[in-house]
Amino acid sequence: MRNLPLVLLLSFCARTALAQGSPPHAAADQPYTVEYYYKVQWGHQQEFQQLFLKNHYPLLKKNIESGRILSVKIETPANHMTEEGRWDYRVTIRFKNSTVGTTANPEEERLIQQLWPDQATYKREEQRRFEILLAHWDLPVTDITPKAE
Repeated sequence: MRNLPLVLLLSFCARTALAQGSPPHAAADQPYTVEYYYKVQWGHQQEFQQLFLKNHYPLLKKNIESGRILSVKIETPANHMTEEGRWDYRVTIRFKNSTVGTTANPEEERLIQQLWPDQATYKREEQRRFEILLAHWDLPVTDITPKAE
């Protein structure tokens, strides 16, 4: 009887902790979505965007053509944010499935060689793109919108 309050408290805490967990990801054969956030040094947003569109977006389009990626959306916020929460670009990629979204593309190196024959320029520009980057994070997301009945 003395342990009853402790058992009830632990039971409540366990339920609360489990309820706050992230929702389950879609099945392995379902699309898998990841948001990629980029925070760029002030004054270099345009340069970053130009380098991204020149040296990374074509690779994403090739992955759409191959079927690995279903869609790509590139966004920038319309208004300013606080510095600690600021991001300059969000790239949302819908992969064919979670396996494709979490493993390296075995064709990537060949595609890079094909798209950018001048590898010295490509590598220099990619290095510059990452030099002006302050932060980058990836956020897998799960659509939990209720289905229409």
